[in-house]
Amino acid sequence: MAGSVSDRLWRRLMQLSEIGAIPGGGVDRQALTAGEAEAWRQVIGWGREARLAPETDEAGNLFLVLPGRDRAAPPVLVGSHLDTQPTGGRFDGAAGVLAALDAVTDLAAGGRVPERDCIVVAWMNEEGSRFAPGMMGSEAFCGVRALAAIRAVRDADGIGVGEALDGFLAGFPDLPRRPLATPVAAYLELHIEQGPVLEAAGCPVGIVTGIQGKRTYSVCLAGAEGHAGTLAMAERHDAVAAFARCAVALHAAIGGLDPAIKFTIGRVTVVPNAPSVIAREVRFSIDLRHPDNAVLDAAGARIETLCRAEAGPCTVAVTPLVAAPSNGFDPVLRDRIGRAAADLGIPAMPLLSAAGHDARHLASLCPSAMIFVPCRAGISHAPAEWAEPDDLAAGAGVLARVLGELAFADTLPLA
Repeated sequence: MAGSVSDRLWRRLMQLSEIGAIPGGGVDRQALTAGEAEAWRQVIGWGREARLAPETDEAGNLFLVLPGRDRAAPPVLVGSHLDTQPTGGRFDGAAGVLAALDAVTDLAAGGRVPERDCIVVAWMNEEGSRFAPGMMGSEAFCGVRALAAIRAVRDADGIGVGEALDGFLAGFPDLPRRPLATPVAAYLELHIEQGPVLEAAGCPVGIVTGIQGKRTYSVCLAGAEGHAGTLAMAERHDAVAAFARCAVALHAAIGGLDPAIKFTIGRVTVVPNAPSVIAREVRFSIDLRHPDNAVLDAAGARIETLCRAEAGPCTVAVTPLVAAPSNGFDPVLRDRIGRAAADLGIPAMPLLSAAGHDARHLASLCPSAMIFVPCRAGISHAPAEWAEPDDLAAGAGVLARVLGELAFADTLPLA
């Protein structure tokens, strides 16, 4: 086995988790907030200790660059994200950024100049908790979504991504700006599994085969306000009543469509949300996931029909937000991860990611792969999120070994 995780990596993980700390060991460090800016300053400081040059881009992604021999060659990127859910944990995203920083720091200390730049990256707004949908930084970087469309998104307080991003980057005026959509030789990302498979198998490393497809929607049910004490039941255009019927129908018809489907209504907003007023509007989110794109498409196509059948006197508007098909990761990089684990004596197994990650978008730009490590009871996006030090050591060791192969290879992609 790789042994216990380096003191440096573990110490940094725990120190970073103090930024935005909440009761119970959790972290609230949402995108483009003062907390994330503080995390940037901390990570930039650690990078500068290793003589890594910090940079950013117009989408608010953070890069820490170890220069290679051929500065014109497409670089190797390795990292994850620093933002969290409002009640997030210490490891989601941060473990991948700091494991990447650990690996690139060791490369820098080794004395050999890599063939190409090796870059630690922290993507902007992976979580999508403040600004939805998530993965905005990697979307912009990979050309999946126009930056102008991303900047137009607003949070629950009406603050736009553009306004927040400009204010955030103003706090880092000396950072050079990298262009978006530049060539990349390869991308690696370490992450906690956010599921129970590895822990149940007693396996410290997962070789991620791909990410299941995801579609998200915003549904608006529009009725009419009325007095709760005077308007007869038969005369009401009650948006909450319509929502209740729609939610039951959707869960029954789509949630029960297939054993592998994941259907979630995660956010509900009621207007005017007053105790004695019949609601005139309900907006709710739908998160729909499945490994088979055909099943995912068929399920998504049923949403509007089901809602219209149950909305009664209310009107229905369904707006698609995210359409991310199921994808696979590069087989050569997956094989390299397996061989690296075997060389280090670390058990590893293939598995599909049930959660979305920035690597999904990088896979459309360059050969990409992910390494998973177990998390206790599969818990994530919660203060109880936990990864064992030895499992992080195993994953970080495999990551560093594969990164070393990519850094010093004569040509990429690897055969």
